[in-house]
Amino acid sequence: MAAEPKILELSNGRITARLSNWGATITSLLVPDAQGSIADVVLGFDDLDPYVKGMSPYFGCIVGRVANRIKDGKFRLNEVEYSLPVNNGPNSLHGGLKGFDKVVWDVVEHKDGECPSITFQYHSKDGEEGYPGDVTIRATYSLPEATTLRLDMEATPENKATPISLAQHTYWNLAGHASGDILNHSIQIWGKHITPVDENTIPTGEVMPINGTPFDFTTEHKIGERINDVPGGYDHNYVLDCGDEKNGLKHAAKLRDPSSLRTLDLWTDAPGMQFYTANYVNGISGKVGAVYEKHAGVCLETQGFPNAINQPNFPSVVVRPGEKYKHTMLFEFSN
Repeated sequence: MAAEPKILELSNGRITARLSNWGATITSLLVPDAQGSIADVVLGFDDLDPYVKGMSPYFGCIVGRVANRIKDGKFRLNEVEYSLPVNNGPNSLHGGLKGFDKVVWDVVEHKDGECPSITFQYHSKDGEEGYPGDVTIRATYSLPEATTLRLDMEATPENKATPISLAQHTYWNLAGHASGDILNHSIQIWGKHITPVDENTIPTGEVMPINGTPFDFTTEHKIGERINDVPGGYDHNYVLDCGDEKNGLKHAAKLRDPSSLRTLDLWTDAPGMQFYTANYVNGISGKVGAVYEKHAGVCLETQGFPNAINQPNFPSVVVRPGEKYKHTMLFEFSN
């Protein structure tokens, strides 16, 4: 019998996360502001039905086996050509038609105490969504500090080399999920380059300096300040190449809401981060009667570079048997 989709709670008295074994998804995250008033800062649904029925635009989930886009849904590895389901124009996006966001994971550990945590595990079979080899994936959400959420992802290929690149696809709105658009949020991104894309949103292979362009967030800017100069809005991979380091993680981004003064500092060990301003969200009925429109949230998806499997000059996303994929994200809230 497959496990049933359910919602679990992770709390340390300051922040409370609701997590589901469906897609290892964050459905709700309650965070205080400077006055101590609590808001749910992630977009999502009240119950699991809309997630299970495929109505979610990747709200809060972990995507894989390979996050982001693979050109034409094809790649070659060890002299074998692999074909993946095409589900985003001509591309394969976020693991295909039934990626890791659309399956039930096992809950293998649920710990309370000093550092509460929940560990989800999923076994991806050889040939699943076209990918080679069996892979075991683990994702552990924990609350190591009063206002810090940590995610540790790892994946172990068992019998074949395979591309692996996981991403956490939460849509953030630090004013609260139902508070309208995030254009007034300011952001700083510790990346001096992006990987520009073609008309199908596939990287050209170039690594482009962004100094003096609307993509330059090396100093803090309001998200909405120059968004109209970016056709369609931001949906771009930043090369995380200039952040401070601590405990093996790089500073990726600082997101700030001027109304509540809530701030999110994101740290990671991934090479890139997709900065996505919910350009395709349109009239989605979310939690407690909220309707999410365009730019209702912002995604900060740390990742391997999009289409890296087909771009030899991008950092490799291939993981071989005997190796382990690891990816950590640290979400630090302050005000």
